[in-house]
Amino acid sequence: MSTPRQTISTLKFKQNLWLYAMLLPVIAFYVIFKYIPMGGLIIAFKSYNFADGILGSPWVGWKNYELLFTTANTTQIIWNTFWLSLLNLAFGFPIPIVLALMINEIGRSWFKKWIQTIVYLPHFFSWVIVAGIVLTLFATDGGSINKILELFSVETRSFLYDSFSWTAIFVGAGVWKEMGFNTIIYLAALTTINPALYESSSIDGATKWRQIWHITLPGIRHTIVLLLILAMGRVMEVGFDQVYNLQNDAVSGVSEVISTYIYKMGLQQAQFSLTTAMGLFESLIAFLLVIGVNRIARKYDQGLF
Repeated sequence: MSTPRQTISTLKFKQNLWLYAMLLPVIAFYVIFKYIPMGGLIIAFKSYNFADGILGSPWVGWKNYELLFTTANTTQIIWNTFWLSLLNLAFGFPIPIVLALMINEIGRSWFKKWIQTIVYLPHFFSWVIVAGIVLTLFATDGGSINKILELFSVETRSFLYDSFSWTAIFVGAGVWKEMGFNTIIYLAALTTINPALYESSSIDGATKWRQIWHITLPGIRHTIVLLLILAMGRVMEVGFDQVYNLQNDAVSGVSEVISTYIYKMGLQQAQFSLTTAMGLFESLIAFLLVIGVNRIARKYDQGLF
C-alpha cells in the first residue's frame, strides 16, 4: 500500500511528465557525444593502431606516461600550459569584476548600454580575426605600434618574436576578447542587490568605496565563486585556437602548450596513444583543481556542489 508521500510524488511526476520528456534529447546528447567517447581514453594505456582498433590494440600499461615524462619537451609544454593559464586567470578573472563595478556606476542608461555592447562585442570574434588584429597592431614591418614608435624616433621592436612581449600580447588579447562575457554575468548579478541597502548606507554616511566593499562585492560573491570554480577547470586548458593563431617558431619555447602538442603529435604524426595520455593527464589535473577549489569554497558556504 503506497504512503501519502509516495502518492504525492507519483502525482507530481505525472503532472511534469512532458517536462521530463523534454530532458531526454539533452540526456541523449551528453550520453552519445560526451560519455560514450570517454571509452576511447583506454588507448592511453595501449599501443593503438588502426588494424586492431581500440579494443584489439595491445596493452602497454604506463609506458605512454613514462615516455611523456621522460621527454624534455613534455615538461616544458606542461609548464607553458600552466603558466599561460595562470596568467590568464590572474589578469582575466578580476578585470571583468572591476569593469562591471565601473559600468554599474554609470548613471546614463544609454551610455551604460553602449559600453556593455562595446566590451561584449569581441566575444563574438573568432581567434582568426583577433589574430589578424594583433598582427596589424604589432607586426614588425608595417604594424601600427611600430609606425607610431617611428614617428617619435623610437627604435622599433619585434613584439611577436620576443618571449616576454609575446606572452603579454597573448594574455592581453585573451582578456580583451573575453572580459565582456563575464562582465555581463556580473552586471546581471548586480541587479539582484536590493537598492534599499545603498540608500540606507548613504543615510549612514558610507562612501562609495564602503558601499562597494560591504554591499556590492558581498552581493555578487556567489557569482564570483561560481565563475572562479569554472575558471579553475580550465587552468590546464589553454585554448587551442588562441595559441595556434598567435604562436610562431621564434616563441615556441613559451607558446607550445598541451592543446597544440596534441594537435601536432596526435593528428599530424598519428601518435594517438601518446596524445590521449597527455589529454587524460590534463583532464585529471583540471578535475582535481575544480574539486580542490570547491572544497575550499564549501568551507565558506560558497561551494558549487
